[in-house]
Amino acid sequence: MAQNWLKPDWEPGLSTPNLPFEHLLSMGIKAILLDVDGTLLPSNELVLHSSVIDWICKAKNYFSIHLLSNNPSKRRIKSISSQIDVSYTYKAAKPTRGALIKALRTLNKDPKEIAIIGDRLFTDVIAGNRLGIYTVLVKPIGPNGMTSLTNKTQYIEQRIANIIGVLRK
Repeated sequence: MAQNWLKPDWEPGLSTPNLPFEHLLSMGIKAILLDVDGTLLPSNELVLHSSVIDWICKAKNYFSIHLLSNNPSKRRIKSISSQIDVSYTYKAAKPTRGALIKALRTLNKDPKEIAIIGDRLFTDVIAGNRLGIYTVLVKPIGPNGMTSLTNKTQYIEQRIANIIGVLRK
């Protein structure tokens, strides 16, 4: 049977600041790779909402955290990472594996102990599934720190996945 690269391990229907740590801990997760744009803040924002900062500060009590972004702006991703004092990778080119493998090495954990949290099927979920790490698909976040009501990209990706038959239940 073929691997379903587009199927996340967990799709809670929540945005990042609402994710419960208990589920990740129960799965044996010790480190998190976090996407940035759409997952932590809208792509046109530079400052993390306080709800995201609070969630990450609490998450750091349980997990090692590394930002993994496809965004090509080192200045932008470095600025965001400095707000929460975590390491980062920019220009990751997900779903390719190169930058992801380097990030996994920096976390120094078994892949089964690592989760990738992101808002995109065709980048975050595929990248994580290709390397056997736990994949979490979150709802995109809005500038107010709440779930975005306009998540067109995620909707289109899920429609395509349904059309080709990989997300049918």
